Amino acid sequence: MNLFTRYKKLFLVIGFIAITIFLGFLLYKTFFSSNLAITPETINNATSTSGLPLSGNGTGQISTSTGTGNLTGNENINNASSTNPINSEQPNANTPSDTAIGGITKITALTTSPGLGATSSSSGGVQYYNTADGYFYTIDQNGNAVKMSDRVFHDVSNVTWAPSKDKAILEYPDGSKILYNFTTQKQVTFPSYWQDFSFSPQSDQVIAKSVGLDPNNRFLVTASDDGSRVTNIEPIGTNATVQTSWSPNNQIVATYTKSLDFNRQDVFFVGLNGENFKSTTVEGRGLTYTWSKTGDRLLYSVYNANSDMKPLLWIVDAQGDTINQERQSLGINTWADKCTFASNTEVYCAVPTNLQTGSGLVRALADNDSDELYKIDLTTGVKKLIATPDGSFNMNNVIVNNDQSQLTFSDKNTGLLYKVKLK
Repeated sequence: MNLFTRYKKLFLVIGFIAITIFLGFLLYKTFFSSNLAITPETINNATSTSGLPLSGNGTGQISTSTGTGNLTGNENINNASSTNPINSEQPNANTPSDTAIGGITKITALTTSPGLGATSSSSGGVQYYNTADGYFYTIDQNGNAVKMSDRVFHDVSNVTWAPSKDKAILEYPDGSKILYNFTTQKQVTFPSYWQDFSFSPQSDQVIAKSVGLDPNNRFLVTASDDGSRVTNIEPIGTNATVQTSWSPNNQIVATYTKSLDFNRQDVFFVGLNGENFKSTTVEGRGLTYTWSKTGDRLLYSVYNANSDMKPLLWIVDAQGDTINQERQSLGINTWADKCTFASNTEVYCAVPTNLQTGSGLVRALADNDSDELYKIDLTTGVKKLIATPDGSFNMNNVIVNNDQSQLTFSDKNTGLLYKVKLK
């Protein structure tokens, strides 16, 4: 008997077992392998023959009564509830709002020609000098423009308004200065060497710096609005830091600064009658300021090394015995002359969005910056972004009307006037 015959039955058993295993493998591949888990890579690269694409990896978002939250993938989305379901008709966040509610806000042009010296009018609108045609106009809150006078004023380079808004000092490139009364239509000529005018709260007097060639003949002077009663108040000599600014409470007519060190200066206050007012210390240089409505506080900006030489806003008491009290930083980098008091405790400011280091020292560095609008509550210290304009504007002459329903400003680069609805 040969070897094959002897082990024939063994070979048949082994073959049967092999065939059984092979058939079992085929059955497994055919009926059970589709239940295997699909990896993320498989999902991302899969397509559907039914026409609906398979979703990829990502996070979900739910809206709840406490706000909006993100699902990271660990939460069970079926257990998430929404009290504010997504509304496809919600306004787009990039669509400008008609009123200033904190986001992108519609800005409306009031003029088509460059203007100068924009200020609030006695009727609650805005008045300004049109550099294109030489007329002064008043624009009411509905946008209607009316000439303040039929007289043409050619090439005015600077305008200083009286609080009464019916008279202004007009300066010309050749150094000429006149005070023009729009009610009486009369004018008074002031000396060409008078500079930096400011009106009294009653609008019946002016203060200026009389800058003669001889430093010994340089004074702060006051005069009546008809040019009479000229009075020397204080000698100023070579002190270039003197600023005229008649306070609304009639106590202070000018300030001057004296350096303490690189980061600090003392500010001294000048009255009409030689008063010995307290001084206040400011943390920097480049002092710019504006008075509160009642003249009891000073909103000012200065720059120093700690602020990267950018202007920083401060507030301080500036009346009588309270001078230098309640001094605090407002934490906003802008200039005080880009702000306006809407009330004694509320301030609106144009704040540059991208101030460069050193812009306090060289203000021209900010000429191409665009501004946002902030409202500051001086009682609580709360600062609120109220509007991001739907365009690029470098704002000057910020004005808020009496009921705070509208804000106007002039664009430094174009000279045009614009308005923003506040409510």
